[in-house]
Amino acid sequence: MSHLKNEDNEIFTIINSEFNRQTDFLELIASENFTSKAVLEAAGSVLTNKYAEGYPGKRYYGGCVHVDEAENLAIDRAKILFKAEYANVQPHSGSSANMGIFLAMLNPGDCIMGLDLSHGGHLTHGSKVSFSGKLYNAVTFHVKKEDGLIDFDDLLIKAREHKPKIIICGASAYPRTVEFEKFREIADEVGAFLHGDICHNSGLIAAEMHPSPFPHCHVVSTSTHKTLRGPRGGIILMGEDFKNPYGVVAPKSGRTKMMSELLDSAVMPGIQGGPLMHIIAGKAVAFKEALSPDFKGYIQQVLSNAQCFSEEFLRRGYNLISGGTDTHLVLLDLQNKSVSGKQAEHALDEAGITVNKNMIPFDPKSPFVTSGIRVGSPALTTRGMGKDEVRVVVDLMDRVITNSEDKDIISSVKSEVKKLCKSFPIYD
Repeated sequence: MSHLKNEDNEIFTIINSEFNRQTDFLELIASENFTSKAVLEAAGSVLTNKYAEGYPGKRYYGGCVHVDEAENLAIDRAKILFKAEYANVQPHSGSSANMGIFLAMLNPGDCIMGLDLSHGGHLTHGSKVSFSGKLYNAVTFHVKKEDGLIDFDDLLIKAREHKPKIIICGASAYPRTVEFEKFREIADEVGAFLHGDICHNSGLIAAEMHPSPFPHCHVVSTSTHKTLRGPRGGIILMGEDFKNPYGVVAPKSGRTKMMSELLDSAVMPGIQGGPLMHIIAGKAVAFKEALSPDFKGYIQQVLSNAQCFSEEFLRRGYNLISGGTDTHLVLLDLQNKSVSGKQAEHALDEAGITVNKNMIPFDPKSPFVTSGIRVGSPALTTRGMGKDEVRVVVDLMDRVITNSEDKDIISSVKSEVKKLCKSFPIYD
């Protein structure tokens, strides 16, 4: 970064400081990961210079021959990776992908159903502070209090009553397998489309270590970072194309549009202009990496490490939502430890361990305080850590959580964290 240092030393210093933070801290936020050097190179390439509004072969600008090649490669690899018939790789994020799906399949005021944010859902699944809750009539379902699993009885009752146009299955803090088939049965009964938001589990699905959303979901969205370990971005997928729910007729051809056409036009020009071609190239690189045998080994270790987190926390008397995990994350209820999620997040950050405070189902505390924290294994696993290191990390976390105001213990743990991280560098 010699050019940046010479041209803008302030930004150079900030980036260098963030590199040092990532190097010396244990990253346990379930939605974060470290890309390969190849993805970083693509994302920082000269493709950032090219404006390419439109789609391959149908651009508004000239000079797109090579970015067309990059986007077509990303599309082809995404379709192979997820065994899909259609892929749109232009969304800037998972949230943008969700917005594009809603724009293509809904009218303002239509009813949507998603998992409640406080029960592990996502902002874009109907939260009142999100576009999804502002533009659409959002009804939420919940998990069961006794076991923390999706309450399909609650979902069915509400679906029969409200007749949603779309039911969203997927979550941001649900540690168990998503049962796509059960969701589809309910969607079919009430005449709803099923949208699979696989942002968290996409890497697991790509490695065939979590059930596929196909053929159960009509349309699927995912971010490309998290367990997929690519650049920050989003994609939309379909297992097979189908006619849109409203029979919208193209004015010139007089024919009913297929959903792929509606999705493409919803993303661009519906919600976005020029795509980020450097990021699309980074997505293509990540998809190729995810198609390799090494990636399956990586995801197997992600799952093994998450199971180890679960076992070790349980052994130390922590309450885990749903009692454990099937995926890459665990959700801890800290109420019996007499510390809030906010306090734990702050104390752990002081000790060089990054987590996020997280609401738990039926949380008595506010979203700004919370009773829980979410812990994920993807980034730690990318560094090469295994179950032996996870046991050490849980011990360090426990020492901080149970002594959250003891500065000497926190300082001691920080030294141990830095030593551990030094043995597992992110980038050589």
